[in-house]
Formats: sequence, C-alpha cells, structure tokens
Amino acid sequence: MAPWLQLLSLLGLLPGAAPAPSRPRAAGAQAWEPPAAELLRPGRFALEMYNRGRAAGRRAALGAVRGRVRRDGQGSVYSLEATLEEEPCKDPTVCQLPLSQKTLLCSFEVLEELGKQVLLRQDCGPVDTKVTDNRNETLNSVLPLLNKDPLPQDFSMKMASIFKNFMITYNRTYETKEETQWRMSIFANNLMRAQKIQALDRGTAQYGVTKFSDLTEEEFRTIYLNPLLKEDSGKSMQQVKAPSEPAPPDWDWRNKGAVTRVKNQGMCGSCWAFSVTGNVEGQWFLNRGALLSLSEQELLDCDDVDKACMGGLPSNAYAAIKTLGGLETEDDYGYEGHTQVCSFSLEKAKVYINDSVELSKNEQKLAAWLAMNGPISVAINAFGMQFYRHGIAHPLRPLCSPWFIDHAMLLVGYGNRSDIPYWAIKNSWGTDWGEEGYYYLHRGSGACGVNSMASSAVVD
Repeated sequence: MAPWLQLLSLLGLLPGAAPAPSRPRAAGAQAWEPPAAELLRPGRFALEMYNRGRAAGRRAALGAVRGRVRRDGQGSVYSLEATLEEEPCKDPTVCQLPLSQKTLLCSFEVLEELGKQVLLRQDCGPVDTKVTDNRNETLNSVLPLLNKDPLPQDFSMKMASIFKNFMITYNRTYETKEETQWRMSIFANNLMRAQKIQALDRGTAQYGVTKFSDLTEEEFRTIYLNPLLKEDSGKSMQQVKAPSEPAPPDWDWRNKGAVTRVKNQGMCGSCWAFSVTGNVEGQWFLNRGALLSLSEQELLDCDDVDKACMGGLPSNAYAAIKTLGGLETEDDYGYEGHTQVCSFSLEKAKVYINDSVELSKNEQKLAAWLAMNGPISVAINAFGMQFYRHGIAHPLRPLCSPWFIDHAMLLVGYGNRSDIPYWAIKNSWGTDWGEEGYYYLHRGSGACGVNSMASSAVVD
C-alpha cells in the first residue's frame, strides 16, 4: 500500500474505514507522546494555518501544546491539542463588551511527509486553559457560549452611548420610553451574542452592530427568514449534468454585467422571490443580452403555491413563472413588500423561462457551472447573519447545520482572499447590511448548507 493510502487508512479516511480513534493500529504505526520540543514544529505550522487570512487584531499566539504522533513509512501524523491566545480585539463596533480577548482550545492533525506539511483537521473553540483529551467535553464547553448570559453591571453608561449611536446611524425611533429601554436591553444581549458568534467563527468574518441589532432572534427569524425552505417540499426539478471543464480559479458575474443592484426585501420573508428573480435576471442577460431588473412583487401576488411574506421555495417560484408566462420588470410591477391582488399582465411580461434545473451539491462542480452558466439560486442556514458586518464567514458546523436551511440568496461569484476560498453571495437586505449588501461564505466545506439547494432557471 502506498504511504499516502497507509496514512489515510490510519486516519480512518479511506472509504469504509472506521474513524481514527476506534480503528486498531497496524503494527509499526503505534502512537506515542514524543518530547514536547518535537511538537513545536507541527504546532507552529498549525498556528500559521489558523492565522492565515486573519486581520492583525485576530491573530493568535501558541500557548501549551501536547499530543501524540503516528509514524508510517516516510510520513508522520501529529494529533495535537493546543491553547491559543488571541490578541485583544480592536474593532470598536465589536469589542465594547467583555470577551474581547480569549483563550482557545484547538485540536489539530498535521501530516508531515517528504518535508511537506498538511493540515488535515482544525477544530477550535473558546474554553478555559485546561487541555483535555475528551473531545465531547470540548464541544460541550463551546456550545453553551451561545446561551444568553445576564448582563454585566458595570457598562450601562457605555451601552447607552453605543445604543444612541445605533439609533442615529439607522434612524431608529421608538414610541415610548419603555419601548426604548426594552430595545436597548435586546441590543445589549445581541451585542454579547455577536461577540460569542465572533469567537466561534473560523473565518475572517467580523460580527457586531447591524441594522438588525435591536430585534430579538425570534423577531428576526419571523420577519426576514424563510422557514419553508427547511421543508424542501417544492416542485421536483431535473438535475442538470455538471460541466466537464474544471472551474476557473475565480469568477465574478458582477464584473461581467449579469447582476442587478442589491435590493431590499423589507420586513417580508420574500427572500425566495429575490433569489429566483436574481437568477432569472442573469439567465436572461446571458441568453438574450439585456440585463433587466425583474419583479419580485409579481411572485408575491401571483404565485399561489408559495406563501408570499411567510416564505416560499425557489422550485415553486420557477414553476409559477412558467405557468404565468413570464416576469414583468420592476418598473412595471413595483415591489411593495406585502401581498396584493395579482395584477400580472402577459402583454407587459419582458422575460420568460423554459424550465428549471437542480444543480450539483459538489462545490467544485457548482463553481464550474456558475462560471459557465451564470448566477445560481441557493439557500443556506442564516446562522450569525443578523450580526454579520464583513469578511468570510465560516461558522462551526454544529452551529450552522445544513439541515436547518432558512434563507435564499444568489451566488454571483467565488475566489480567494488571503488563500481562504469564498463564495460571493448577493443578499436582499439592502446595501446597508454586510459588504454593501453581499455576504462572503467559506467555499469547499459545505458551510451552512450553501450547496444543498442550488438551482437555476433555463432560458433557451
């Protein structure tokens, strides 16, 4: 067996192989604890990988390291547990409260073979400085950090100042003094929650004050998200064949004229309509040469399968467009953000579609299809997006499960920032959210289920 296959077998990564912890070790490949000095080299490499692409204020320093090594042939696999100390956060929109500086407990696996190093696994979370061999205990110590805590007693004046700035920035007014105090308490809890989400993110994303910071989590979900997506009970679509050519290194349809301006769904769970019209806009541009801003309101009013502001499914929306006979432009059928009587006119329809297709869940094939065929309608778990400001988000999988899809968006491109692969995703919450209305999410790990419900209209 080749050295790489032997090492993969030891790690339990070959098809049918058992997970590494429970797999019996082959003779000559026993694991033992080497001298601490030997662990520094793979530990420093793991630290370098952890810090890659992170802003100066979010880089960490290596603390204590312990671990074991398995050797086989010309390779060694180091299973490490290390503490990392992150520098104090310096972004005033994120770091007004405690938890700005944190100690992380990380589990790494580093492969060394023929003078090269590869990071096989990284799992970090903010915990106390005690290193433990029990990974379940580590996970259990990370997840409770998202629970709401009582607010500290010594920052009420500072919080009042931050909240006042929020109200000015987002032109917020409240009817009574009691409402103002209630919203400030929600705001304070949300700011603490944003810092905890920040601490658990493995990308370069920054979380903090956004225009949604005075909403409870339940309010935010009810108003802006789409619970019907996780049911995935829409019209069935044919799966399209993936392109045979590999994806280019990067691609962005915004630079090629296929994407309209960022829109705003308002206080309406109509993300499904915006995701679909964005896709159809791109398909029409690529096949007919004209970029038209199309009507989401037509779908809210005339799609009798979906539930307008209460949510919907892209697959149903494609079927509605085909049944109606097309889409009017936004100029002819403007967005109101609530259901009206359907006033679609076939004579005014400027765009039609012939069909719709389901796309591959393989992200490399998804990127190749996007580069060849245009922007893609997708649906994701919106964990953390209430407080997202900028950067590449990469939440822990248990916190952003692909099984809890609740928001539809539009993939418009992909690339790398500081060697971190990302998807560029057009949102429908206006340009005063995220990076001028866009969300950047880690690419290649199935983050937040971004690859679980990809689809497109077909324009012949």
